[in-house]
Amino acid sequence: VQLQASGGGLVQAGGSLRLSCVASGFSLHHYGAGWFRQAPGKEREWVSCISSDGDITVYSDSVEGRFTISRDNAKQLVYLQMDSLKPEDTAIYHCNAAGLAGPNCWSLRTEWGQGTQVTVSS
Repeated sequence: VQLQASGGGLVQAGGSLRLSCVASGFSLHHYGAGWFRQAPGKEREWVSCISSDGDITVYSDSVEGRFTISRDNAKQLVYLQMDSLKPEDTAIYHCNAAGLAGPNCWSLRTEWGQGTQVTVSS
């Protein structure tokens, strides 16, 4: 089982990035999926999650209105479009299988892939 995130980089504040996550070793379409991030010295936090069929999406307050999550189940892919980036969005971003309930989501797995670094300069 592996979820590999990519698409990070260095961008100026106000810019955009699109992250991709490809799953292998299991059928991602059976599960919700989510993006999580961890900034230096901070705990990992959830950013956005999407239901298995893509009909339900949730966002943390810090990214609501700026980020958009989507998925392509045929390709085992999950995306995170990040617009209007801020320096406080700087972190390593991971994807994982996720559970959703109400306005919240959480990782269904304790294992994490390598993630992708997003750095936003001011």
